[in-house]
Amino acid sequence: MQSIELDRALFQGAVSLEQVGGGIKPWRIPYKEYALFPPNGINNTAHLSAGVRIGFASDTTSVTVEIEPVEVVVQLDLVIGKELVKTQIVEAGESVVTFDGLPGSEKLIEIYLPQKAPTVVKALRIDERAGWHIPEDSRPKWITYGSSITQCNAAFSPARTWPAIVARRFGLHLTCLGYSGNCHIEPMVARLIRDLEADVISLCLGINVYGGNTLNKRTFQSAVIGFVQIIREKHPDTPIVLMSPIWSPPREDVKNTAGFTLIEMRAEIEEAIASMAALGDKHLHYVKGLTIFDEQSAEHLPDNLHPNGQGYAIMGQNFGDKAMQPLVESYGLIRGQAVTNG
Repeated sequence: MQSIELDRALFQGAVSLEQVGGGIKPWRIPYKEYALFPPNGINNTAHLSAGVRIGFASDTTSVTVEIEPVEVVVQLDLVIGKELVKTQIVEAGESVVTFDGLPGSEKLIEIYLPQKAPTVVKALRIDERAGWHIPEDSRPKWITYGSSITQCNAAFSPARTWPAIVARRFGLHLTCLGYSGNCHIEPMVARLIRDLEADVISLCLGINVYGGNTLNKRTFQSAVIGFVQIIREKHPDTPIVLMSPIWSPPREDVKNTAGFTLIEMRAEIEEAIASMAALGDKHLHYVKGLTIFDEQSAEHLPDNLHPNGQGYAIMGQNFGDKAMQPLVESYGLIRGQAVTNG
């Protein structure tokens, strides 16, 4: 097999890339500004490779990926175009996976890295005689921010998180800022989103604020407004979807120690959007979390908080139908990625 040089342009969906011991580690914050995202890089979640892909075009029939040995069992997915072709399991302590039996024609390949662990990519190999290149990527850029319910640890595999399902369905270039347990509407994350290129942005807010008691009725709505206004400094006309929490039965009408329920949080998010819209923001869109996942899917919410694999598939279908489809049509977000070079 031939080795592909680990060009930084191969990596998609990462905010920054760190050279680590002969490999490349994707980050979902600017890693050189680690100290500005306390504690410990958004509580040790920003180095998890959720939504990060290796992308290139090739006629190879096999792809081998070598990573630093992982501490937990993870999966890697190989996607051709929009289709998930193969999932490979990497056991704890292992470091090499091979995807073989691929069609020998020229094709777009994306390898989804694990969504629940940090990843250092050390080598990428394809067939000895295969050609390859990094194609021009004109797909609309989508940034989504949220909690563990956006990071999706329990998804069947990395390409089957709900953001990945939506991105593949609509041909979007995904950057996933789902930080498990750590979506606290922080100003530095707003600045991060502000400074990234984006054609559409979604913010799934509330559940970690409820669980962490980090904001109350006095501060929650103003934090939501401030977060959006920071993003608007460089994205004045970009469509932004604000999604309230999905269904979580123990939290719907039970107050946390800050005196908040999920029912009240949803109302506060709606009020925030109404206030901003009244002042002229025509590109804010509200999605009630209960329309994406509600009690009808209770069997797929095993801990009454996090969906399971099928639950995330349901979220992907519903978010696509109710949120992304209207935006794609309204804003003309239908572009493709060419296989040909340049």
